[in-house]
Amino acid sequence: MPTGQTPADTLAKTASTAYDAALEVIGAVEPRIAAATRQELADQRSSLKLIASENYASPAVLLTMGTWFSDKYAEGTVGHRFYAGCQNVDTVESIAAEHARELFGAPYAYVQPHSGIDANLVAFWSILAHHVETPALERLGAKNVNELSEADWETLRHEFGNQRLLGMALDAGGHLTHGFRPNISGKMFHQQQYGTDPETGLLDYDVVRAKAKEFKPLVLIAGYSAYPRRVNFAKMREIADEVGATLMVDMAHFAGLVAGKVFTGDEDPVPFAHLTTTTTHKSLRGPRGGMVLAQEEFAADVDRGCPMVLGGPLSHVMAAKAVALAEARQPSFQTYAQAIADNAKSLAEGFLSRGANLVTGGTDNHIVLLDVSSFGLTGRQAESALLDAGVVTNRNSVPADPNGAWYTSGIRLGTPALTTRGFGADDFDRVADLMVDVLRNTQPGTTKAGGPSKATYALGDGVADRVRAASAEMLDAHPLYPGLDLA
Repeated sequence: MPTGQTPADTLAKTASTAYDAALEVIGAVEPRIAAATRQELADQRSSLKLIASENYASPAVLLTMGTWFSDKYAEGTVGHRFYAGCQNVDTVESIAAEHARELFGAPYAYVQPHSGIDANLVAFWSILAHHVETPALERLGAKNVNELSEADWETLRHEFGNQRLLGMALDAGGHLTHGFRPNISGKMFHQQQYGTDPETGLLDYDVVRAKAKEFKPLVLIAGYSAYPRRVNFAKMREIADEVGATLMVDMAHFAGLVAGKVFTGDEDPVPFAHLTTTTTHKSLRGPRGGMVLAQEEFAADVDRGCPMVLGGPLSHVMAAKAVALAEARQPSFQTYAQAIADNAKSLAEGFLSRGANLVTGGTDNHIVLLDVSSFGLTGRQAESALLDAGVVTNRNSVPADPNGAWYTSGIRLGTPALTTRGFGADDFDRVADLMVDVLRNTQPGTTKAGGPSKATYALGDGVADRVRAASAEMLDAHPLYPGLDLA
């Protein structure tokens, strides 16, 4: 190691060499793709990324995905593949599952899902197999569905399609896959949804309990994609047990806070949920993909995810999951996870001190949900104006949103990505100041007919340049992938 260089400096130089070489190889075949890849890094380095579902994976995670594991078909499970020559895939999948079990304290981990939606589909069909298919086969004396008569099969299909699901409403902070009718989850199940208190925006467990007792769902889903508060999963399990439901928790957004021990006790879903699903990116800071954690009673059902729901697993992504999960088991990840939550509070306080309105009045996770209607804007107008100023966000519904799910009245913000870059409390207060500057200086546009527009807007002269210049100072102080220099 050269004098004065740290191990991190050496790794950064090695990563630079690796990426330069990779882009040279790519560019020799399709230079436009190599150019777009370089530009994407430049764009990410020069913008304030506040999308709650995004992060920055490490060079080690990213490089792991670019290997010949991509060329393997490996349908089935470890030691039981439908293709020969999968011994190295078995090793990769076993390591990833081991890290997941140890990190989250789960009895069983399934690391094959390609995305969070895939993970939820595996969980749904595992529950249906466990509670509908298996009892039916036992009742009919059949080993599998292929042994059923056509009449029995039609009866079982009818039973599959008439089970009940109770999940969090989309405008209250739930996800599309929690029973939203246009989504497959809303078509698979007879579904109802629970919301939040209309005054506080908070979950009311007594209301959830009453709805569950009335509806009697097979599946009770907890978890969220845009709820800025913590959930008491012990109470959700109590409710599920009272009505004989299976508790499924979707922790895709806050998995990093669970892994980093920010959420513990009743706020850690894994001990209480029958099945816990997650993505492996977002706050967990891994590759794009999904995962299912389960109690032992559901392990055999989940293990049938491929080919029950999934196609061949993406072996190169499972390898990257293993690397990311290994990173999350390091003590430094707990420090990072706590900083995510602390920075979210700073961001929220920065908005509140400047007169902005937040759903639930604040946050105690990684999400800040800003209601932009007080600025006279829709979420779409605010999102677009902020992007003009180099602030990357996404519009999001607020409870009982008058503008619906397309235009919305809110902006969802998250702190994981900028926390990865090293932003601290003062930086996030400054981010709130810059965003309020943009929103106060944005005026809604008009339609061709002269009426108010929900999409068009006018950003005041010089505002975008002013905010970009201020942002650049912070971004320069916290470089993305420091030491990674691409020629």
